[in-house]
Amino acid sequence: MIYFGVGSSFWIAFFLLLFVVWLLFFSFTAIMRKILNVEKKKLFSYNHVNASHKKMDWTIRIVFIIAIIAGSSINISRHPSDRILFLEPYVLLFALIFITEIITAIMEWKYAENKNAYILTISQLVLFAVVLLSIYSTDFFGLFG
Repeated sequence: MIYFGVGSSFWIAFFLLLFVVWLLFFSFTAIMRKILNVEKKKLFSYNHVNASHKKMDWTIRIVFIIAIIAGSSINISRHPSDRILFLEPYVLLFALIFITEIITAIMEWKYAENKNAYILTISQLVLFAVVLLSIYSTDFFGLFG
């Protein structure tokens, strides 16, 4: 018999993976903040260092929104096996995260009161890249295979 959709244990494994990744990021950030003596940022807020940083950040976001819409429109009209990878929305979203965090680190390095803030931002970005590559290269640690 052919089954469609996800298996019965998919959601348990998915939420377990999300929880472990969240716990890893939360613990890493808390430890690094204590080591570097960096203040905790507000959750889900725009932590712009100055007006120039805010302007650059919003410009990048608008460009990526346009790129996601254009890329989706282009790829949706193509055959599924012939899609352009760098126009896929998930690739553009990861690129947006990396670029905005790199800009944040540069602005913190140049203009922040606490010069250790950029080290925290870069270390979080490196951890994000390592976890992302690990999850992708191990096929979600074999949880969904």
